[in-house]
Amino acid sequence: MACVNVLLDKCRCASGERQSAILYAILSQRGDLKACYEFTHHSCSCEARRTVCLKTPQVTCQAVSAVLVKTVSFMRNLPSFHHLPRTDQLLLLESCWPPLFLLGLAQERVSFEVTETPGHSMLKRILLNGQGLIRTEEEEKRQPTLAGVQRIKMCLSKFWGLDLSPRGYAYLKGAILFNPDLPGLQAPAYIENLQQEAQRALREVLVPLPARDSGRFARVLLTISALKTISTGLITELFFRPVIGAADMKELLLEMLYTQ
Repeated sequence: MACVNVLLDKCRCASGERQSAILYAILSQRGDLKACYEFTHHSCSCEARRTVCLKTPQVTCQAVSAVLVKTVSFMRNLPSFHHLPRTDQLLLLESCWPPLFLLGLAQERVSFEVTETPGHSMLKRILLNGQGLIRTEEEEKRQPTLAGVQRIKMCLSKFWGLDLSPRGYAYLKGAILFNPDLPGLQAPAYIENLQQEAQRALREVLVPLPARDSGRFARVLLTISALKTISTGLITELFFRPVIGAADMKELLLEMLYTQ
């Protein structure tokens, strides 16, 4: 099982203090001294702020793209999914593809490594007189963080520990896909029945009758809840942005779903 390998140096919170002497003269002349103070006296939360990217994008993107194809094929090949109104299909696709994709990563035992992305120093921004600053900040907000990657790794590790069979993964995907609680659904009752059937089948696979042990099923439910902490944006930016560039992920998924 691969760990999250990142090129980490010492906490940069302290380095900001060392830079303050250099920046003081510049900022005091620009009226931005308060910004400098805030920069050099923040609380340390390195994992939440450090942005990362795939260490070997050529290899990893090929593997995760294959998982995405299987994820969409899973939905497309379900007769019960095709019986739903098209609007419901679109809602389920948009909402459920991220956790289904993560389950695919777990099932295929896909591991990956990340490395820290180079940051933009405050001194560089000041010397550029703010040119391109807004665009840079928006890009940084979309960048995957170390904390986000660790959440993905935690979920994958938990699913690997559950050691689910292919049938177990299939029923689990069905239980996640058919979510009757999404607003705007036209057939929520039918979708709820499909979810209950998938959950019942999953429980039968995980908890054989002679065992009478529901602990494993409970652990699966807890791990499913952990999937919800991982955002669509994190998955898209980390795994697919290096491949699709500025293309819209939703449009690509629709094309995959409805193009044979």
